[in-house]
Amino acid sequence: MTQAYPTLMEAARVWARIGLLSFGGPAGQIALMHRILVEERRWLGEKRFLHALNYCMLLPGPEAMQLAIYVGWLMHRVPGGIIAGLFFLAPGAVAILALSVFYALYGQIGPVEALFFGLKAAVLAIVLQAVVRIGSRVLGSHALFAIAVGAFLAIFVVGLPFPLIILVAGLIGLAAIRYSWSGFSETHAGGTAKVQVRDAETMLGTELPSHARPDPRRSLRIALVFLALWLAPVLGLTMFLGPAHVFAQIAAFFSLLAVVTFGGAYAVLAWVAQEAVQGFGWLAPGEMLDGLGLAETTPGPLILVTQFVGYLAAFRDPGGMTPLMAGILGAGLTTWVTFVPCFLWIFLGAPYIEQLRGNAALSAAMTAITAAVVGVILNLAVWFALHVVFKAHVPVAGLAFDIPVWSSFDFAAAGLIVLACVAAFRFRVGPVALLIGSALAGIGLNLVGLA
Repeated sequence: MTQAYPTLMEAARVWARIGLLSFGGPAGQIALMHRILVEERRWLGEKRFLHALNYCMLLPGPEAMQLAIYVGWLMHRVPGGIIAGLFFLAPGAVAILALSVFYALYGQIGPVEALFFGLKAAVLAIVLQAVVRIGSRVLGSHALFAIAVGAFLAIFVVGLPFPLIILVAGLIGLAAIRYSWSGFSETHAGGTAKVQVRDAETMLGTELPSHARPDPRRSLRIALVFLALWLAPVLGLTMFLGPAHVFAQIAAFFSLLAVVTFGGAYAVLAWVAQEAVQGFGWLAPGEMLDGLGLAETTPGPLILVTQFVGYLAAFRDPGGMTPLMAGILGAGLTTWVTFVPCFLWIFLGAPYIEQLRGNAALSAAMTAITAAVVGVILNLAVWFALHVVFKAHVPVAGLAFDIPVWSSFDFAAAGLIVLACVAAFRFRVGPVALLIGSALAGIGLNLVGLA
């Protein structure tokens, strides 16, 4: 027997709770949602939860936020999806904005610099953990391992753009099905739940809600509305300010990012770092690590680090505005064009998700893309490590990275990175404790004159 629906206000309180507690990246956020939505509230059962999650994993963008939108939409139509997404996103967005303002104004003060010096080591260890975790789950064949290696070389050595690498990997996966290549079967992660909850015992039950059935005309209306909300700022800023203006660049770049963010935040951050640091010159490599450290310590999607990037980009190129106001607008614009597409993907595609189930070609393409993501994340770790441990680099023609100057080797940074990796891999220290411990270590090294 199904339960009675909560009101939209009651649901909003639950989503606010999830948003405030959503630390630990997508894995932790999905586990939190499962515990609250499936085990505690019993709004939906195991099969429906996993079906929604599988669909969200196929989409670009943060899968945890899209899962929240999906469940909110199932319960209370489009308003429920909007409320679920906003309440999941808001705590982290507010926190990152406040920390971005603090960083831009006070980041050069000795103790603050030391704190971020320590955070860099923890972030590198966390990124390496992501490489190992995803790689151990995905690289189950020589073919997939070769794709990961090729993706690493393509972005690290040659400098090919992330979207192109993802496209090529997907095409390889499709070709694998077409020509019956071995090694591209779907790889499954472990189940998310310890408690089995049947759909029939939950609020949503087993029936498909009437508003969840495909309706081409309704889908078209939703697509037009959310496309306008997403792309109107991009087109307007480009037309009135010109494509070279920082706001137009932010809108265009992060809109493209919203379309290609397969594989989670760590994968796409390699491309963000490549473009924001080397392409646009918005910030330095070490600052990119600082932003990732802030995103790791706040609730919400890890991809909110892009808000930090957008803030610094506008803060340092304010035009006729004050740097503070420009930074706030840059951060808001970044968040808008990054996350509005999440609502579009769910509201437009969710009614048709049954057509995606059991599709062998799509499964092979996503498996190949995930393998490429492993190589891209490894690039992120190596690229950051080289810029943290070495203070000087020499560009080399034809290569996408600068050769480090060995005389600039920073022993304190290298030692702290080693300690953070030992704590993460050997002693299984959690990400929050690792970040706090590394930050305190950085301050300690500063006090004794070593950092």
